[in-house]
Formats: sequence, structure tokens, C-alpha cells
Amino acid sequence: MTILRSAIRVVALVCALVLACGSAGYGQVLVVPLTGKRTRDIQTASLFHTLFTDFFLEDDATTYVQTGDIPAMWLRDSSAQTIPYLRFQRSFPILQARFAGVIERDARNIDTDSYANAFRANYTIWERKWEVDSLAWPVILASVYWRHTQDDSIFTPAFHRALDLVVSTYRCEQQHRTCSRYRFSRPVDSDPNYADGTGLIWGAFRPSDDPVRYHFNIPQNALAAVALRDIVQLARYGFRDAALADAAQRVGERVETGILRYGIFWNDARRVWMYAYETDGLGHYALMDDANIPDLTSLPYIDWSAATDPIYLNTRSFTLSRSDPYYFSGRYAAGLGSPHTPHGYVWPLGIMGRALTATSSLEVAEAITTLAETDSRDGLIHESFYPNGYWRFTRASFGWGNALYADLLFRSVAGERPTQFAWDGPMLPFQRRSRTPTLVPFFTALLNAAELNATLGRMLNEGPGD
Repeated sequence: MTILRSAIRVVALVCALVLACGSAGYGQVLVVPLTGKRTRDIQTASLFHTLFTDFFLEDDATTYVQTGDIPAMWLRDSSAQTIPYLRFQRSFPILQARFAGVIERDARNIDTDSYANAFRANYTIWERKWEVDSLAWPVILASVYWRHTQDDSIFTPAFHRALDLVVSTYRCEQQHRTCSRYRFSRPVDSDPNYADGTGLIWGAFRPSDDPVRYHFNIPQNALAAVALRDIVQLARYGFRDAALADAAQRVGERVETGILRYGIFWNDARRVWMYAYETDGLGHYALMDDANIPDLTSLPYIDWSAATDPIYLNTRSFTLSRSDPYYFSGRYAAGLGSPHTPHGYVWPLGIMGRALTATSSLEVAEAITTLAETDSRDGLIHESFYPNGYWRFTRASFGWGNALYADLLFRSVAGERPTQFAWDGPMLPFQRRSRTPTLVPFFTALLNAAELNATLGRMLNEGPGD
């Protein structure tokens, strides 16, 4: 299979060169199948929009990544906006310096304040909301990057300090009551009660930047467990730091045990075992899901479980139903929303999370159909929109949404494999990594891959154009 994949890449690159030499400009399209035997032409340049408009090379050789139309760099968003494009580094080595610069910038941001979630270009704090997953995303980005490139240049003193801070901060927040000094600038409406000694990491805000209801958010803890496994390997191979690797392993094992013990509960109404979105460790649970990733629906995407895991499937059946208070539907769309945006609005990010964890091509096609019919005129993705009138939306261009939409199309119509977040596969034992179903025949996927490579090559050589 490795030889076959290598051959496919070579053929795709040859096709890309032919396409690049045979045409000019950025008018290339992917013909994407929709439901009802329809197709949609997707401008390939739009799939690289965030890479050319949100990434900025700074004077200190780092890369500043803003989250679309907000001039700030979130640890989460900057990493999530980069990960889908790492697969192109082998074909275009020029991208390595750009992506290594994101890793170094995130490391320096963490070194500035490990509790802040967003920063300005001068390394000052934009927002100081303690979100457990904020520290996990830069680690996963670095892990994926290094596994792709074996580029040891990322193992800088700043990155070493950042990994140490991630582990020490997570370990402290496992004992929040006795260790933590974190305070937010204003009161938030969260339940102050929680159990000690759960092994779970205490958090104050969700991936949506909204306050938690209960302080142990299960999807965030799952992503933290993935990142801690990655730190074990990065510390061993990159820094030869056995002490840091052992510390990360101990903290991670406690998190994993805590999720399995306190994050899974028996739902009497549905008569199934399922994951809770949040818990206090005292028997109270938030029964919901939020479109922002990590969420319960995206657990296979982040490598916590396989998409066929029975408890995950029970959970997914709940999160993508009217039983979930943040699942909305209308004339043009159905999907997860968030308390972060107007009630009833659907997030494209939630639709993508569903597609990336689907096991049937029909479900993927339905998701892409919705996204293709509700995006902006220039093919860009909104933060959220009203499902009975998609022209009512929040944020005209959402960098993370644009990148994740590209990732979904790379996988479903260009034959790309899913990105491996966890070092050795899903965190749950004896499970295989899930794969996004493809929508096109093999040779169509090959031509689509060539089209994407040709477009990216021209954009790198000439700039993104008008």
C-alpha cells in the first residue's frame, strides 16, 4: 500500500505539472458530486484561501496566523488552520518554513502565558480564557508536522519550554482547588462544585470561548489526552528528555482513566451508555454538543475513538438529533449550533465534523451539499448561519471553517488520507483509525489531486491573485 500511495503521488504531481503548464490563472475547479445526481464546481483557489490571507511571516521568522476576520491568533485556530495543509509539504518544501514558523510562534505564545487562548502579533494577550484544548492543538500540530517532515529544527528552547508548560499546567489543573492560581477578569456562570481527584483537567471555557457549565469538559480532556501522548514521543525523540516524557505519560494516563470513569454515563431515557459533554465528577452531566471542535461528534476525528465504537455511536445518535438542545434544522440545513451564536443558527464547522466522522458516502455527500449551497459567493465559509435563510450569518470569513472545509474535500474527492492526531492511532485500545468515505472514482480523485497541486504551485509562485 505504501508503494501504491507513493506511485499515486508521483502520478498526481506529473499531472499537476501538465495542468500548470497548460493553463494560467486560478480558474481551476473541482467537480464535486452533490446529492440528487448534481455536481458543484468548487474553485480550487478558495480551498487555499486561509493559507494565503491569514498566514503572515514575521520579522522574527515565526508565522502569525489570524483567525479569518479577527486580527488575533488563537492557539486552537492557528493550529487547526495549519494542519490540513501539512500534507502538501512533500510536494512543496517551501511550505515547511511557513509551518515551522507557526509552531515556534505558538510555543512563544504559550511561554508568554499558558492560560491565555489568543494573542496579538506582538505577543501580548488578546484574551485570557482558560480552555483545556488550547494547549493541546499546538502540540498536535507539531507532532503531525514532525511525523511528516522529520524536521528537527522545530525542537527549539521555546518549544521545549512550551511542552514543559503544557504538562505542568495540565497537572496543576488536575488539582485545581489546591494548585491553580487562575482567575478570570469577570464572574462567569459556571457551577462552582466539582469533585477532587478525578484525574480530569479543570477548565473554565469551552472551545467556543463560552463558559463551561461543569468544569470537566470531556471532548477537551480527550484532545488533551491525545496531545499528552504526542508529548511523550516529542520529548523522547526531539529533546531526549525522559523526565518530561514520563511526566506527560503519567498526566495523560490519569486523564484517560478520568474520561472512562467520569465522562461516560448511563442515559436512562435512551437506555444506552454514552459520553457526557461536561461533568462535575459528582454525577451531574451536561447533555449537549457544541459545533466547535473538539466536541463529542468529532471524537474519531481527534483520534480518541474509532467512528464505529459503540459508545461513540450511542453518543453520536444523541448529538445529531433533536434531543440535543444545540442541534438545529431548517429549510436549508441541519446541524450543530452553539450558545456562542444566535439560538437556532447552524455552524458549518459542525456539519464538517459530522462528515469527517461519517461512515457512509451518502452522509458525506449530504454534508458537502449543504456546505456548497450555503457558502458565500466566493466559496468561503461563515462561522454560523440561519438554517431557514443562509444569507443571515455571523462572520463573513471564518479561517478555521475554510481550512476544515478544504480538509473535507481533500479527503472525500482527492483521495487524501486522514491526518493522524495521536501518535499510535486512536486512544482507545484495539481500535483502528477511521477514514472519511470517498465520493469519486479512483482516477477522478487522482485528477482532483493533480488539480489541487497545480493550483497551489501557481499560487506559491505568483501569489493568490485578485
